[in-house]
Amino acid sequence: MIYLKTEDEIEMMRAANQLVGCTLAEVGKAIQPGVTTRQLDKVAEEYIRDNGAVPTFLGFPNPYGSSFPASICTSVNDQVVHGIPNDVPLQEGDIVSVDCGTLLNGFNGDSCYTFCVGEVSDEVKELLRVTKESLYLAIQAATVGKRIGDIGYAVQSHCESHGYSVVRQFVGHGIGREMHEDPQIPNYGRRGNGALLKNGMCIAIEPMINMGSKDIYMMPDKWTIRTKDGKPSAHFEHTVAIHNGKTEILSSFEKIEQLGN
Repeated sequence: MIYLKTEDEIEMMRAANQLVGCTLAEVGKAIQPGVTTRQLDKVAEEYIRDNGAVPTFLGFPNPYGSSFPASICTSVNDQVVHGIPNDVPLQEGDIVSVDCGTLLNGFNGDSCYTFCVGEVSDEVKELLRVTKESLYLAIQAATVGKRIGDIGYAVQSHCESHGYSVVRQFVGHGIGREMHEDPQIPNYGRRGNGALLKNGMCIAIEPMINMGSKDIYMMPDKWTIRTKDGKPSAHFEHTVAIHNGKTEILSSFEKIEQLGN
């Protein structure tokens, strides 16, 4: 069931997602060599709660009977998604994808940004650049009358043309009162296929792109997903609303990018 949002609900969604963008910027200010991802998690949780919201990821269940133990996912280098914050210091040249969710006044925000830790290699910078570009190309494709497959095609064609691969097992999603709603939004697909995009749809679009092979595996913690070949993976995510015939980005990277990331 795809829930179409009213004008008022979209405004509530916007507030939750703007808070996520501000939270990611606060985390970004703290990212430097020597900082641990557990310290970043503390920054995020305090900021979310100080602004009257709840961190959605904390305690979020998975199919294996495990609850996520932190407020943000911190996926470092070859970790694709769902990395658990820990006490290992970040090192110069690392990248860390920070995925964040908030519940504010009954509606969810969800966004992710892959940060550089100090100076990273040109090869890795290019992966991040192309992945972020693919997110905005996907958003351009998410218009009334297009289909889910058009979004996936935009990501896949752009990233594969640069020699990267698209993770298949994890996808974007509808979002609203629940963090994960219908429809699923794959980062691959064929134009003209899938559910029709309509006014009132709110979706999280989130390319997860590997430098090497698309093959991944799950760590024993039943959360952390890594690339099989050990090569880096990038992840960028925006929540958008299809509203008055246009696609509006409800989350924001503006404050993050002001930091120089």
